[in-house]
Amino acid sequence: MEEKIELVKKVYAAIHAAAEIAGRDSREVRLVAVSKTKPVEDIIAFHRVGLREFGENYVQEFVDKFEQLKDHGLIWHFIGHLQKNKVKYIVDKAFLIHTVDSFELAEEIEKQAVKKEIPQVRILLQVNVGREPQKGGCDPDEVCELYNKIKELKHIKVCGLMSIPPFIEAEKLRPFHRKLFDLRAEVIEKCGADPEIFKELSMGMSEDFDVAIEEGATIVRLGTILFGAREKKVTQ
Repeated sequence: MEEKIELVKKVYAAIHAAAEIAGRDSREVRLVAVSKTKPVEDIIAFHRVGLREFGENYVQEFVDKFEQLKDHGLIWHFIGHLQKNKVKYIVDKAFLIHTVDSFELAEEIEKQAVKKEIPQVRILLQVNVGREPQKGGCDPDEVCELYNKIKELKHIKVCGLMSIPPFIEAEKLRPFHRKLFDLRAEVIEKCGADPEIFKELSMGMSEDFDVAIEEGATIVRLGTILFGAREKKVTQ
């Protein structure tokens, strides 16, 4: 337990330092511990030392952990690829769905929200900032159009943008993080998004979260730095 306490302290110190460099308040940055493939015992241990927000990538694993830990007061983020036929399983469990990249997926979220009587589902629009064909996310040039369509859905609240940038060294990722920051500003300016609602930028992982914070991240998704290397898992 002492080891985890020290680890969390170091991570928060790094978040604070990066925010300070950028002249930001570190309280603007949410730490989401990415717990995919890790046992519930690890999640409980980190919860005991102060972490509350956890991110999962796979629907079945997320649902299983949610049920096992529903009395612990955790805040869950869904950060993996989401198929339309799996929306019904998570729409009432995730505090925030990070990976909405099409109007069709948003429509299904709206449909399930109505069915389950959920007033609003919080989502982020996933943007493929590196335009990598193997990754999900809408094209940067289509963000405004997608936002304009989804904002008409009454049971969805679009809270910002998310990206998974190319797998390159942290310093070279600055332009990609900056692109997401600029896209948020563009949606606010051109599409009339409310900056108090459309404020989240989910970008930055274990290898580059400090750089992402310096470039405006409000949510960092940290897995390896907290939990260690993950076991390989077949995508569900």
